[in-house]
Amino acid sequence: MSETRADAVGVPDVRTAHQDLHSAQGALRGEHPGRSRNPVIKVADLAWLEFEKPDLDRAEVFARDFGFGIAARSGSELWLRGTFAGSPCMVIRRGRTSRFIGPAFRAAERADLDRLARATGASVRDADVPGGGKAVDLLDPSGFPVRVVHCTEELPALPEQQPLLLNFGTGHRRTNVAQRPPREPSRIQRLGHVVLETRVFGRALDWYLDTLGMIVSDFLFLDGQRGRGPTMAFIRCDQGGRAVDHHTLAMHLGPGNGYVHSAYQVTDLDSIAAGGEYLAERGYQRSWGIGRHIQGSQLFDYWRDPDRFMLEHFADGDLFSCDLEPGWAPMSTSGLAQWGPPATRDFLGASPSPQRVRDVIEALRGENEMDPARLLGLLKAAKS
Repeated sequence: MSETRADAVGVPDVRTAHQDLHSAQGALRGEHPGRSRNPVIKVADLAWLEFEKPDLDRAEVFARDFGFGIAARSGSELWLRGTFAGSPCMVIRRGRTSRFIGPAFRAAERADLDRLARATGASVRDADVPGGGKAVDLLDPSGFPVRVVHCTEELPALPEQQPLLLNFGTGHRRTNVAQRPPREPSRIQRLGHVVLETRVFGRALDWYLDTLGMIVSDFLFLDGQRGRGPTMAFIRCDQGGRAVDHHTLAMHLGPGNGYVHSAYQVTDLDSIAAGGEYLAERGYQRSWGIGRHIQGSQLFDYWRDPDRFMLEHFADGDLFSCDLEPGWAPMSTSGLAQWGPPATRDFLGASPSPQRVRDVIEALRGENEMDPARLLGLLKAAKS
């Protein structure tokens, strides 16, 4: 790991960025480096997520309650957005069942799409996004459709939900004014990250690093199985010296291939809390929160939409530049948060269901990275 020291103005020492709670510093000899030596391209960010749902009207009601803006709506599509300028956050297309389709990543330059198409044998096509653009459609090793897009036009910024003016100790910035955060939807600023479960974790990880140029911020491994390699990775975009979200994509080994949750940035803790009260009053189910994560440090609050998809409000996440190498830590439930209520069975996906049983049977019978030792290790981590 880099030997850069903290300077006089309080820049964090990159040697200590991964230390403290549930964290082991640095890789052992021969472990995964967490980045590719020669990636095809380096994506700039996560652009949007794609879903199908049968009831767009119900989806729009939840979207507004959760804090999205509406970028565009037709009889067959609903495009959701945040307040920041840029691309939409999500597209929901009318379909027979509710399902996650896949992520779309933003190319740094239009020429990256041509380079990616040549390397993968794909083609560059028109992107069906408001304002137009171009896209390359790929398939990752888990079977998720992955789009890399370059948009012709950006959506303009919308009015922000302003952070509250806070008094700290002797720093009295607010006087003769009461603090009354309104109980209203948390106003989404942007899409932050998506978390996926995969049976082929190692192959999928290398694909995102080699093809899209992403780099690992933190690896997690199973107790007693570190020698078999990591089972979860928090992965960020590589924009060189520019610090970006600790993770744009997170993946973990599991018996299924599927969506776990997606996260959307809001202004601050009061926005999370007041927006959560608004959601609770309207009968939505909180999955877990409020708390603060360890990997990524985000303040978080998780909710289920009417179709049982999990979405997260977050604020105050870590930002890493390319200088930081991956941290390594054991995988455990207690390692999910610095503070907050215990992680729920709903959040952990620990509640048995016929589909989960089928996933486990299929994974243990198939050619993938799941085996009895891995499965027992994951069950142990969920209880630790």
